Amino acid sequence: MQREQISVFDIFKIGIGPSSSHTLGPWRAAQQFVQSLMDKGALELVEEVKILLYGSLAKTGRGHGTDIAILLGLSGDDPVTFEVDQVIPKTAEIQKTGKLLLSGRQEVIFYEAEDLLFLLNESLPFHPNAVTFQAFLLNGSAISETYYSIGGGFVVKEGGHGQTKTEVDLPFPIETANNLLHWCIKTGLKISEVVLENESAWRTEQDTRNGVLNIFKAMKECIYRGCHTTGYLPGGLNVARRAASLNRRLIGNRVYTNYDEWVDAVRDTGNGFQNILDWVSCFALAVNEENASFGRVVTAPTNGAAGVIPAVLQYFLVFCDGYADERIIQFLLTASEVGSIFKKGATISAAMGGCQAEIGVSSAMAAAAITECLGGTQRQVLMAAEIAMEHHLGMTCDPIGGLVQVPCIERNTMGAIKAITASQLALQTNPDNAKVSLDAVVKTMWQTALDMNSKYKETSDGGLAINIPLSLPEC
Repeated sequence: MQREQISVFDIFKIGIGPSSSHTLGPWRAAQQFVQSLMDKGALELVEEVKILLYGSLAKTGRGHGTDIAILLGLSGDDPVTFEVDQVIPKTAEIQKTGKLLLSGRQEVIFYEAEDLLFLLNESLPFHPNAVTFQAFLLNGSAISETYYSIGGGFVVKEGGHGQTKTEVDLPFPIETANNLLHWCIKTGLKISEVVLENESAWRTEQDTRNGVLNIFKAMKECIYRGCHTTGYLPGGLNVARRAASLNRRLIGNRVYTNYDEWVDAVRDTGNGFQNILDWVSCFALAVNEENASFGRVVTAPTNGAAGVIPAVLQYFLVFCDGYADERIIQFLLTASEVGSIFKKGATISAAMGGCQAEIGVSSAMAAAAITECLGGTQRQVLMAAEIAMEHHLGMTCDPIGGLVQVPCIERNTMGAIKAITASQLALQTNPDNAKVSLDAVVKTMWQTALDMNSKYKETSDGGLAINIPLSLPEC
């Protein structure tokens, strides 16, 4: 796989759901295309634009909000700051009026049925998630650029590369888990400490800490919002939101008015096994119900798997007495390094590797993170990640109706529980006796991805997607 330098802020990105590869990636691609037009001095000359969607973007793009994301990206809106309650109204206005303001200032006539094309039977060789933007200018010329959304919000321009950060000399270059373990053994540093040293090659340590805490802020706001929002998810499946009702049932008559008071109330419900299981499921459901509703989430490492890491982190904060900034930073730094190892050695794109690339990777990341925070050795941390992924190998991506809802939302609860179980197994095991290494699992996952039939790679052409009538509710 291609060598690349990946930061914690590449793995964890704040954005809008429901999909990092089908929503956030195309949104970013549209922004990059508009910026390219501006750099060429061509924006004011544009009189027409066309968008061509290929492969998985074409087959599940409507269910994943690809069309919506592209319109907002072309309009100059940013997924980090754009008000989520304006996503549908703004795109509906574009569709109604047939007018699109490129970068908020260059008006072009835009008829979605003619200008945004879903090429269901065409795919480009580099990656299943491909989009071509065409701008036709007043002088009779045209500009065409193709972008690939390669998972986790990462975007690669055809003829370019995905490395947008300035390349630096990292003190601890890491491509594999074995590389990571080498540096830990040589320096005596924890995995999170190795990551923090590498991050300091890009920015100050304080900036990294502040940035990670900002990521956590987005996660906790998403969980809290999801645990207090009722109704049905958009898209036509009529899936009822469950996190809020589960939260009410578990919290009982305890009173709170904000996130911190809610954490105390959750903690007061007790440490019983069944209670904790219910809460972990509640946390994960909350995030992915927000994700499915065009809410603001954090790729972790993707939107479809955005609930696993927040759920396990919330479990750690509430039930393991880990609610402290340093522990939160430690958790997310450790998780990010495991995610980057999978991205470098395999994939985090369901369109390339099925759901093992999303829920599997997020579960491995969460397992590693909580293991370090609970005092595990570096070898135990990597062992936990290996155990979590080993039991997601081969998981397909077959979303019903092309929506990130069934089975995606519940899979986040399973990924979170598996992460906690993997951590407990690793903490009770001598890793010297392990038969399988994390690097072996990464390699196996990639081989499995290559062997997997394309209909199980986020196309909605197989599995549950073709065996469940769209009128049926979840479960």
